[in-house]
Amino acid sequence: MTQRRIGLFINRGKPKALIVARELIPQMEKKGFKVLVEPRVANHIGREDLSVPYEQFHENVDILFAFGGDGTILGIARDFARYHIPILGINLGHLGFLSEAEPDDLPQLIEAIHEERYETENRMMLEAELIREGKTIEKWIALNDIGIAKGSYSRMITCHVYLYNKVLNTFFGDGLIISSPTGSTAYSMSAGGPIVAPNMNAILLTPVCSHSLTARPIILSDQEEITIEVNATHQEIGLSIDGQIGYQLEILDKIKIRRAPYSTKLIKWKDRSFFDVIKNKFHQGE
Repeated sequence: MTQRRIGLFINRGKPKALIVARELIPQMEKKGFKVLVEPRVANHIGREDLSVPYEQFHENVDILFAFGGDGTILGIARDFARYHIPILGINLGHLGFLSEAEPDDLPQLIEAIHEERYETENRMMLEAELIREGKTIEKWIALNDIGIAKGSYSRMITCHVYLYNKVLNTFFGDGLIISSPTGSTAYSMSAGGPIVAPNMNAILLTPVCSHSLTARPIILSDQEEITIEVNATHQEIGLSIDGQIGYQLEILDKIKIRRAPYSTKLIKWKDRSFFDVIKNKFHQGE
């Protein structure tokens, strides 16, 4: 049997993450796993033999454990989804929609991974392409969402939305959120968007603080290509990717959004559904 190689990504902003990982490594090695960590972590725990640069994880690991919160998983997903490496989130944050385990679960988790008692769930991603004066300026992928928004003190912005060059709608307001089903429980939900089961393939458009009573969230097929042209009477327009990457937009910029060519693979080992997670996180039904 080939030795399983597991990479541990430690969010340096979570002090508890390093403590939990330090305790976990010997337990994993007893089960025959080869554990790999970034050089800074290897130096900190005195295990230079485990050191692999983050940029080389995709060549050296079979599974990635992410110690942090959902934000940690979003960043890892953008970096590693194209390599089809399964990701398991260990929640050290708050809500933890994407994280499958808590620190107390680790003994059972190691056993489940060792016995291969887990499944992988593919999560659709989005691809965004920024076009300025007919030229592609930048491309990104997102697991959760792509946001277009006005600055803090700016007047409203206008988003003209097209599907394959046919007008869908024009939204006036603070901005627009384009999200995947995974992102439906993030920024989109806060703006009044619907909760969509993550095993669906769809693209959500949710207006933010719309200046029209008829503006409502729209759910589109994942086969659609959306083009959004932004306009305003000011220059404070921003684009955000998963709420983690920001880019300054200019008037009449166009953003093309479509389903990304690859998905994020999340490890699922608990016998619970997406709606069990919803009820648990939001204490619904109590």
